Amino acid sequence: MTDSERPAGGAAHPRLVVLAGPTAVGKGTVAGYVRRHHPEVWLSVSATTRPPRPGEQDGVHYHFVSDADFERMRAEGDLLEWAVVHGRAKYGTPRRPVERVLAQRRPALLEIDLQGARQVRAAMPEALFVFLAPPSWDDLVDRLVGRGTETEEERAVRLRTARTELAAATEFDVTIVNDDVARAAEELVSLLLEPSSTRRTDIP
Repeated sequence: MTDSERPAGGAAHPRLVVLAGPTAVGKGTVAGYVRRHHPEVWLSVSATTRPPRPGEQDGVHYHFVSDADFERMRAEGDLLEWAVVHGRAKYGTPRRPVERVLAQRRPALLEIDLQGARQVRAAMPEALFVFLAPPSWDDLVDRLVGRGTETEEERAVRLRTARTELAAATEFDVTIVNDDVARAAEELVSLLLEPSSTRRTDIP
């Protein structure tokens, strides 16, 4: 999508950037680098019904909520987007913090899944949508197996989902290849902060 194809009234360089990509590609790791090294960028904290993984902190990496609380948030319109991921846990972006930060014209980053990104595009088409891709399929498989946080059955489900997610890269404005976390994160930050940044790159 070029600037001339963006919806009328949308900013040439939106302050809201949406980061999505296949499972195990390292979205959380890249977002974590941005959180540590670029405090000027506001990162949305998603709500999820899945249990915390080792090292994850409530309110920092996710808001860990019960299924009942998540359903209440959804029913009351408190979620900008939400999805059931891998047929198991629910994830969603609390709406009010995003709206508050955008009203302040601060650079904001949403790290969400593909389903959520599509919902945000429908609600906020002026945002910039960035797809985080692995260097190769084998690299993605190695990352998923290496992190050791899923059972063999869960890995199989995630890999099937990942193939579908990779095919959606063309829906996004920009693709960043996560061959190095620091480099990928800095490229992402440049899209948030520098109006002249390139709007489209391709998966090798």
